[in-house]
Amino acid sequence: MRIALLADIHGNAIALEAVLADIARQGGAYAYWILGDLVAIGPDPVGVIQRITTLPRLRVIRGNTDRYVAFGDRPGPGIDEVRANAELFTPLIQVANTFAWTQGMVTAAGLLSWLRELPLDLRVTLPDGTDLLCVHASPGTDDGTGISPESSGDEIEALFDGCDAGLVCVGHTHLPMDRQWKQIRLVNPGAVSLSRTPDLFACYAFLDAIKDGFLVQHRRVDYDRQRVIHQLNVLAHPARDYIIHHLTHQL
Repeated sequence: MRIALLADIHGNAIALEAVLADIARQGGAYAYWILGDLVAIGPDPVGVIQRITTLPRLRVIRGNTDRYVAFGDRPGPGIDEVRANAELFTPLIQVANTFAWTQGMVTAAGLLSWLRELPLDLRVTLPDGTDLLCVHASPGTDDGTGISPESSGDEIEALFDGCDAGLVCVGHTHLPMDRQWKQIRLVNPGAVSLSRTPDLFACYAFLDAIKDGFLVQHRRVDYDRQRVIHQLNVLAHPARDYIIHHLTHQL
């Protein structure tokens, strides 16, 4: 059974299509599991949802930005921080506008209730008996620091102590990862959009699970970032400066 693991699509339907085309070139996948952050901070949130919901045996969990869009939660800076530091006023407005824009697009398409119903996590027993947990950031939460390839043992301990899964798949940090911590295999397929890899390619992973074990294969795919920039400019997207800076290696 081959499962395609995707995370952090962030409203980038062009990057998503590049990933799906690569999956098809590799022979396709039996199922598609998506680890959150589907729509916010990108030019085509509706296109992303419409495309992924056509995929076979789809399982989707929410990320922190999905929660921000669906329920009106917001990341920092908060009002109290802005009162203490006036330089944070512009970031506050930009964050508010970005998530309001995405919420409006999703709501107009009749997809807000779908987004609100996404679960926090996914638990599955693989054919070899391994207990698998999928979560966006870490067990029990879709937000926070998450874990990266550079996370220390103490940092992982703080987030994963008590976790009883043998394999945990996460997103959130936008960095591919495959590492062992005690009895837990920790896998991040990387980000489809806003990847933090040096080449900025769209990242995903295959999970091949059979009765004798499982294998994780990471993949990276280039995509037309200039088309994304054109979309952002045509739409006058509230987050276009941030996204364009990222897509042009200016961060």
